[in-house]
This record gives sequence, C-alpha cells and structure tokens, in this order.
Amino acid sequence: MPEFPPPPTATKNPASSGPGAIEIRPGGLDDPVVRELLRTHLRQARAETARGSAHALDLQELLAPDIDFWSVWRDGQLPAIGAMKQLPADHFEIKSMHTIDASRRTGVASALLRHIIDAARQRGAQRLSLETGSWSYFGPARALYRNHGFVECEPFADYVPDPNSVFMTLALDA
Repeated sequence: MPEFPPPPTATKNPASSGPGAIEIRPGGLDDPVVRELLRTHLRQARAETARGSAHALDLQELLAPDIDFWSVWRDGQLPAIGAMKQLPADHFEIKSMHTIDASRRTGVASALLRHIIDAARQRGAQRLSLETGSWSYFGPARALYRNHGFVECEPFADYVPDPNSVFMTLALDA
C-alpha cells in the first residue's frame, strides 16, 4: 500500500470563532462521550436498516490502521463523528458519519464532510465513496452528500448490489 501523509490535525471552522465554533479533532475513540455517540449511531443505523444490510463500523473496526476517525466539538459538546477508510490505491470510503438530531441542518455535518473530503485529497485520493441506506431515515444524509457533489454509483470494494443500500462517489481532482 502506498505511503500517504498523515491526516490533518484538529481544525476549526474558519467561519466560526468564539461561541459556536466547530473544532474537528482527529481520533477520540478513547473518550467515553465519543464512544456513547458511536453506540447511538450503531443502534440507530441498525434499527433503520434491513437485517444483513447494515455496514456501520463498531469501535474495534474503527481502530483499524486503515481508518482515520474524527470527532466534532462545539461549545464543549460532541455533535458529530465521522471516519474514512483507505481502500486499494487512491480510493477512500466515508464510514460512520453521524450527527446528533439537535445539530442537524446547522452546518456541522457539512463542515465534517468538507474536512473528510480535504483529508482524502491530502492523502492522494482520486475517488471518495460511501454506502448509506436507501430507507427514508437516510434521506437527509443522501441529500447532504448530493449537495457536496456525490453521485450514485455501482457497489464498490466488497459491497454487492442491495436494495437497502445506496452507493455514492465523488471524483476528486487531487
């Protein structure tokens, strides 16, 4: 596997400073607050997905060396988490992206998604893909990804066609 530079360190949303500023921190899987949000994500995603079609990663899977993980902080609270997995060569996948209900439509998810896109570019990615659910619960997530240029695509990596999944990709100009 080619060597890539490390992912970006913590960043603050340049449009925010002071109260309400968004800080995106690498790692955090050892933090009990982060672990609780991850458990919530897994519980909700699995409840809203047909049996055998849930692909959300658990804590142990997120600790793998081919995964970069970020936690988003605003005013001392954790509104969102997200991860990126390296696939073969110059292809990466968004994993375990979750925003709490109270922070949806506030710009938090967009800030995290832009951060992940930038991290993929910095690592030499030519393509960034994801799998999300086809059920209505995942509609806002699909809209977020579309608003950032992702388009539906065929299954990638080890995925197979599944009526409960929507596959999306973004071509990156590295």
